[in-house]
This record gives sequence, C-alpha cells and structure tokens, in this order.
Amino acid sequence: MPPDAKALVIFAHGSGSSRFSPRNRFVASQLVNQGLATLLMDLLTEEEERTQDLRFDIPLLAGRLMEATQWARGDPDTRPLPIGYFGASTGAAAALLAAARPEEGQSEVYAVVSRGGRPDLAIPVLHHVRAPVLLIVGGHDELVLEWNELALKNLNDESSLVVVPRATHLFEEPGALEEVTRLAYEWFTSHIAPLTTTNPRKAKHAAGAH
Repeated sequence: MPPDAKALVIFAHGSGSSRFSPRNRFVASQLVNQGLATLLMDLLTEEEERTQDLRFDIPLLAGRLMEATQWARGDPDTRPLPIGYFGASTGAAAALLAAARPEEGQSEVYAVVSRGGRPDLAIPVLHHVRAPVLLIVGGHDELVLEWNELALKNLNDESSLVVVPRATHLFEEPGALEEVTRLAYEWFTSHIAPLTTTNPRKAKHAAGAH
C-alpha cells in the first residue's frame, strides 16, 4: 500500500502457483513503486492445491477472487480505490469471470491485465466483461497466443492483445517481465488511476458504458 495509492490491483495466480509466485511478486513490487496498491493471495488452500481438478475450476477460483474483492471493499484503506485485476495463466480466466459478474454483488472492476493467460477458459462470459482487458502473450508461446487471439474476438472493443517478442510462457527471458510490468502499469494507469480524481458515480457510469 504505497502513500497516496491511485488504485488497487488484485492478483490471481495460475495453476500450481501461489501468492509467492516470483513473477507476480516482481510485477506487484514494481506497481507499488509506481503508486499502485497490490493484493496477492492464495486462491486455493494447501490441501485444495493438491487436487488437480480444483486448479482448473475457474468458477471456484473466480468466486475466491470476488470474495477478496469484497474484502478489499470493506477495508478502510482500500475502500476508496478503484480496482483492477492482474491474472496469470488460469488466474486470468478467473479474473475475467469475476469481472463479468457485477450483477452478483461484485464491485465494479475497471481494468484487467492477463499475463500468459488462459482467457479461452472463460469464453462463454467474455462478452459480459465491460472493463478494458489487456492480453499479454510471449511471442514464442504459440498455443497460448492462439487462445488469446480467439478470446480477443469475444472481448469489448477497448481490449487489446500485445505480444512480447521472443518471450516464452513464463517470460523468463531478459527484459521480458520488465516489459510485462511496463505494459500493465500503463494499462492500469490509463484506465483506473484517472478515476481517483473523478466523481465515483460518474466513474461507475463510464465503466458501465464500455
């Protein structure tokens, strides 16, 4: 929670990962350094994590993410902040499913970023996602790139797909994760941070017009 945080970014990790994901923690630390609050948590308990099926239970993961969002909305420090999601792998599908369900009592989500994500696992609900979505894929992650290209066709017109050249699925190449961080920061600050100086009612109306 940096001083004068502009927004809160909630992270949803991928299958077999946790809140200790070195890649998500790297991105989160850089976002904090640039004025965005971040929240990382485990979507599954240790026992649940050992059950392979639950790792791909997107509705379950989305439900946990929605609960975390409501928790943040009840915390006095984060209550005023507009919220965005950063999802990796299956966590991206969970983030998109959660963002598509404001009618279920979910607080408005103003932007979503997917890193090497599986948005194809949320295809049936993507047309309900009103927030602008940034899909980031490594240039050498060919199958995931195909899945993301398919997902983009089902997202709103404000959404975008960016390919990081020569990067693989985990963005382990020199400079690749730094580029992911730059893209994510620019996306969040373009679509979320300006809302902190906007009347909340107007901001919510604008988000609903996507």
